[in-house]
Amino acid sequence: MSHPDLNLLVTLDALLSEGSVAGAARRLRLSPSAMSRALARLRETTGDPLLVRAGRGLVPTPRAVELRDPVRQIVDEAGAVLRPEDHIDLGKLVRTYTLRTSDGFVESFGPRLLARVADDAPGVRLFFLHKLDKDSTPLRDGRVDLETGVIEETTGPEVRSQALFRDRLVGVVREGHLLSHGAVTAPAYLKAIHVVVSRSGVEDGAVDNPFLPPGTRRVVKTIVSGFSAALSLVRGSDLVATVPERHTQNLREGLITFPLPLPSQAFTISMLWHPRMDSDPAHRWLRDCVRKVCT
Repeated sequence: MSHPDLNLLVTLDALLSEGSVAGAARRLRLSPSAMSRALARLRETTGDPLLVRAGRGLVPTPRAVELRDPVRQIVDEAGAVLRPEDHIDLGKLVRTYTLRTSDGFVESFGPRLLARVADDAPGVRLFFLHKLDKDSTPLRDGRVDLETGVIEETTGPEVRSQALFRDRLVGVVREGHLLSHGAVTAPAYLKAIHVVVSRSGVEDGAVDNPFLPPGTRRVVKTIVSGFSAALSLVRGSDLVATVPERHTQNLREGLITFPLPLPSQAFTISMLWHPRMDSDPAHRWLRDCVRKVCT
């Protein structure tokens, strides 16, 4: 069974709307001869003359009159499918987004993000997934819609990104700790007992290592997988934690924060997504929400 040329629907719509070969040709930016050939193909396909001569003009046949409205609707619907979507009714949007972030990000920015999303789109749910590694596969296969973190060499080359804010490392101890009084020196910081955050569970994989001076060695007593756990241990012990300042601003409440006595590097926290979501208006709205609560 042969398949009809669906491009003929656009030609038929133009012919029936204009009522002339010349008018339809101008509308579709074709030559009159090309439009005449297209009309001949339409007549062959439909088995009807469609437009017939009446004096100096053309008039539609009954079959053409019958086709006019459904053809117009089909062409409009096809155009809507292919046209870039630039509007979304947030009040009717029902979707669940999975965001892969650190626990510090959720603690510091999650409440405001949830409130903004609820105000704009009550039908949208946010699932926060703990970030265990830098693998871009979850973004690639659609298990994760948006991710936050520092862009590294392991980040997939196709991943899109947008900077959210700059952050820096700070030291944190409990009230009454030896480092809680006066300026903290580098020797005192390095000799203290530390808890470090490492997603891999390996000391050399501590998340703060790339931003400390090369060769920095601390006395590491314990390793945890997230900032929240590290700061919980700090509250009830003599451990020192090194954490991002803005990421953990709420988690550090009631604790003593001090500038690192080492020349650490500031870093940029970005949001990352797969390029297939670039043009999705609902995803653009979500990215805009994240950007606004972080700035």
